[in-house]
Order: sequence, then structure tokens, then C-alpha cells
Amino acid sequence: MLKSTFSPKILTTFSPKTKPPRISRVVINTLTKCSQTVRRNATTTNFYAATQKLPPTSAYIHLPFCRKRCHYCDFPIIALGLSSSPHPIDDDPRIFNYIQILCKEIIATPCFNPNKPLETVFFGGGTPSLVPPRLVSLVLESLSSKFGVCLDAEISMEMDPGTFDAGKLKEMMKLGVNRVSLGVQAFQEELLRACGRAHGVKEVYEAFEILISCEVENWSMDLISSLPHQTLQMWEETLRLTIQAQPPHVSVYDLQVEQDTKFGVLYTPGQFPLPSEDQSAEFYKMASRMLTDAGYDHYEISSYCKSGYECKHNLTYWKNKPFYGFGLGSASYVNGTRFSRPRKLKDFIAYVQNLEDGKLKLEDSSINAKDLAMDVVMLSLRTARGLDLKSFAQSFGFRHVISLCEIYQSYVLSGHVMFLDDQRRSIETEEFSSLLADHEKMKEVLAFVRLSDPDGFLLSNELISNAFGVLGS
Repeated sequence: MLKSTFSPKILTTFSPKTKPPRISRVVINTLTKCSQTVRRNATTTNFYAATQKLPPTSAYIHLPFCRKRCHYCDFPIIALGLSSSPHPIDDDPRIFNYIQILCKEIIATPCFNPNKPLETVFFGGGTPSLVPPRLVSLVLESLSSKFGVCLDAEISMEMDPGTFDAGKLKEMMKLGVNRVSLGVQAFQEELLRACGRAHGVKEVYEAFEILISCEVENWSMDLISSLPHQTLQMWEETLRLTIQAQPPHVSVYDLQVEQDTKFGVLYTPGQFPLPSEDQSAEFYKMASRMLTDAGYDHYEISSYCKSGYECKHNLTYWKNKPFYGFGLGSASYVNGTRFSRPRKLKDFIAYVQNLEDGKLKLEDSSINAKDLAMDVVMLSLRTARGLDLKSFAQSFGFRHVISLCEIYQSYVLSGHVMFLDDQRRSIETEEFSSLLADHEKMKEVLAFVRLSDPDGFLLSNELISNAFGVLGS
């Protein structure tokens, strides 16, 4: 679960999990002690606003159970204890009771179009592989009953080494799970211990063997860079061993030190034993170079894949499409509304009760086109595809495309930003300068803008903040 806290200040550092993006300008707080109101954006006549109104075809499911809390983790979790084996007791009341509440939330959620079944489901956490298959089955049955699930839906599950065996994985696969996201993080025992991970390198290789024996075709490996005491030599070894394991997908996250975590108490970003900013940049460049040389497409700022193995669920986020979110602390984006659930279990239970009782009401409010434009730019520039300038101009006005061209002119010269035509041909600096003086020609030629890999991605904080500056004027 890549946790992406989208704000102008934090765009390239992520906690090592994948979650629906939390766009800070529009997240709605949940009230649990009274009748609840959610603000909904009113309709506007542009491509992106129309996309907001489409029925969701993706669902994120938060299963918060872990053996222990990792030192960098600030997600809402329920620690079961290190005694938890690959076969947690099926009647553990903490798991069973949560699943019951989760299924109630799913059933009580309005279905916006019963003719559009779910195309992706992502079980994140937490460590979802700790949940017994029979309880995962209850969740999938609830989703299928309420929204429908496509026969060929991508159903992903985060799994940690040491929390599953071949029998358990096969049961999950029979339920429909067809993509595994394996939380490896590092290949050095000392780094895993420093992170507070519950597994070691031995369990990593055992997990590889299980995936092979179960013939899991579509799986991803999660890695973390910029860990305490991590060196370039360690990182090179981790990348080399990752490539040797041949996962179809790799996610590489730069450590984000969060307040109220053990790392937040012990360390200050940029100060030893954490790497400096320059060292972190070298980690990123090394990952980009080694993985692309090994045949991976760097299709999103922290995501690499072999051809055809993009994470379909995460693409929903980067394309700013609607999605459901269910469970403790999860976020949803439905009918133009971004909504986050409570992070505390007691408050979440009260929220579900209010949802069942019909106390969660929708209230119209006028859409802020500026915020929508910023969201589109921010999410699009995370990807190798980049921002579709023609759709953006149709939705928000060509003057904003001109402003982006002007603000990025120096970055085109420095190689951090690339403008492309309809055929994905990169516009050279001399031609770009001529287009700046001929807006009609610019409108005809320019089709996309993207950040270069890796230098532009590394500068994304500054580049996207600059875009915000011109879009907000």
C-alpha cells in the first residue's frame, strides 16, 4: 500500500505501503457522534469533472492486522502479536469482529451503478495475509453481492514473508486473489531489524518459493530506500537480488519519517543515520537505472513493471478515477467526494452504525475548478505518460497550458521537463522556444508534458509546486 500524502510539500517521499491518495485540500473529516454530512462537488462541464461522476469500478479494502508495528508505520493497525503464525486462529475475535463490521459497511454503502461491476479490488493493511481465507471470502462475497465483481477482475493482496504458506495462498487464489504484493523491503538482516520488521531474509526466500510453487504469475515486490544505516552498496545488493527474483512488478519507496512513529522519535530526516538528501537521490537514480536496464518500465514515480504488468488498481488513483474505500482509515472518491474513514476502531464502528442508520447525508457544494486542475496535474505528473495537455485545455482553458509552458521553459532547457507531441516525440528546446511565440502552433503540436526520469521525478516537489502557483493565479 503506497501511502501517498498529496500536498505541495510531499510528493516524492512515501511510506512503504500503497493506499488511496489522500489529497489534503479536499479530504473530508468524519464525524461519528452525530448525524454526518459529506460535501459533494457540483457538476461542471469538463472531461475531468465528468470522470468524477463515473461509477467506481475499484475498491480498496483495509485489513489492519499486523504481528507488530514497524518503526516507520503510521497506518491504523491492530497488532496481533509475534506469536501469530501463518495459520491465525480462525475465531480470533479481533479479526472476526472487524470483518463483520467491514462487511456491514460494504452492504450499507450506496451502489451508484449496479451495471458497472468492480474491475479491481486491493486488500491492503496492515498485513492482509494474516486474515484467514474464510473471512476474506466473506468480504469478497459482500463486494460481489453489493457491487458485482468482474470475472477477470484484478484482485490484489498484500502479503508479508512469514505470514502465509502454500496452502493458505492456494486458498486465497481459489477465492479469486490473482495478484500478490510482497512486502520484502530489504535483503539485509540488520536493516529489517532496524525497521522493526517481523520477518527476516530467510522468510523472504521462503516466500519466493511459495509463489513459484503456487504458480503466481502476477506479483510485486515492495522495497524501501533511505533506511537508517543503509548504504549504496546495500541498496545495490537489494536491487540486484530483486532483479534475480524476477517479480513482474517492483515498487520502490523512499522512506518518509512520520511523526508519532518510532522513527519519528529517533531520527531527523537528512541527518545520520538516515541518508542525506543527496544520498537519497542516488538511491532513486540507482533504482531507476538498474530496473530499467533489467527490462522494467518506470511507469509511475515509484512503480516499475514488465510489459503488461502495471497495477491496474493503482492506475485508478493516478488517473483520478473514482474508487470505493472500505475499512479503518480508508479513503474513497465517489461522485466527486473524497471521504476518509476514522482511524480509531471505536470511531469506525460508530461511523458504520451511522451509515447503516442513514445518518450520513450528502450536501451539494460548488466545485472548485482550480482544485480539480491541481489534482489532475499532481497525479498525472507522477506517471511516465504525463499530463494530457489537449484534454486539460478542453477542461480548464488553453491559457493554463500556456502558463505551464512558460513556467517550465527553464526546466525544458535543464532536461527536467519534457513536452511531447501526439506521437510521443519529445519536443527539442529550439522547437519548444518557437512554440512559446506561436500559441496556435503550440495548440496544434503539444499533446503531453511529463517529468524526465529520473531527474525530473526527483524534482517533482518543486515542479508541481510551480504548476500550482500558475494554476492558482
